[in-house]
Amino acid sequence: MNGVDAYGAMEAQYIRRHHRHEPRENQCTSALVKHIRAPVHLVWSLVRRFDQPQKYKPFVSRCVVNGDLGIGSVREVNVKSGLPATTSTERLELLDDEEHILGIKIVGGDHRLRNYSSIMTVHPEIIDGRPGTLALIRCNLKSLADVSERMAVQDRTEPINQF
Repeated sequence: MNGVDAYGAMEAQYIRRHHRHEPRENQCTSALVKHIRAPVHLVWSLVRRFDQPQKYKPFVSRCVVNGDLGIGSVREVNVKSGLPATTSTERLELLDDEEHILGIKIVGGDHRLRNYSSIMTVHPEIIDGRPGTLALIRCNLKSLADVSERMAVQDRTEPINQF
């Protein structure tokens, strides 16, 4: 059984379309799926902020971006203590506001991640009759879901400030 078979039809379609990755030597691949009870525009407004990952990543204490926030920009991320790293250097590889795709590559830092890249996509769906979001990525989506759902419950359905 391949990894795509473990998901529903909609999730499998998005994985095949946006999350193809042919692992090279010393690489592996996986995809995580999270259904978020918040509208896609709100979730995307958090995800797309390459300069502010701490908005939904509680382990990030600081982020400084070098560049114009376009493809190729690099961010230096400081990680809160207690994790097996204190810094990460990441390059923006893909940002598509129409398709809701964000791609990053880790290019340095004091951690064990080498040759690592990640693509995150968010897609609209209906959850219990209300607008929701299907998020796919190779990382932990729990904090994104927590922040987005808390904002949606507070009727804060407008995207966070854009650039």
